[in-house]
Amino acid sequence: MFIGLGVAVIYLGTGIIAGASTFLESTLSYVSDVPRFQKPKYVASRDWRVLFTLGIVGGAAIYQLAFNGQFWTTDVQWWRLLGGGFLVGVGTRIGKGCTSGHGVCGVGSASFTSISNVVTFMAVAIGVAQLVQALGVSP
Repeated sequence: MFIGLGVAVIYLGTGIIAGASTFLESTLSYVSDVPRFQKPKYVASRDWRVLFTLGIVGGAAIYQLAFNGQFWTTDVQWWRLLGGGFLVGVGTRIGKGCTSGHGVCGVGSASFTSISNVVTFMAVAIGVAQLVQALGVSP
């Protein structure tokens, strides 16, 4: 509920869709001279986007410490996490946005592209999970 409220406030206040991949691109405008990252919309909105991103990460950390007293960890090897992150990045670029952008913002605005992307994300995720389980792969 809070995620939807936050997205709605950002959209109503700025007219900007609050997808996470756009936040990364606007943050890269601080350190990269690549024209893609120097678009006026990224440069003009990067300060509040960085604060928003830090708020997401910091809020999750505070919640975890306040209610569980420890950070969540995983037994998955670092190279699998790195590989998964790389594949997510490639998928974000191919799909013209991230799962949060399409799933929360796009579906909420009834975008056909976002709805079809979310259906694709879910179908592939379910298929891969079933395949991994059938093969007996574990962390």
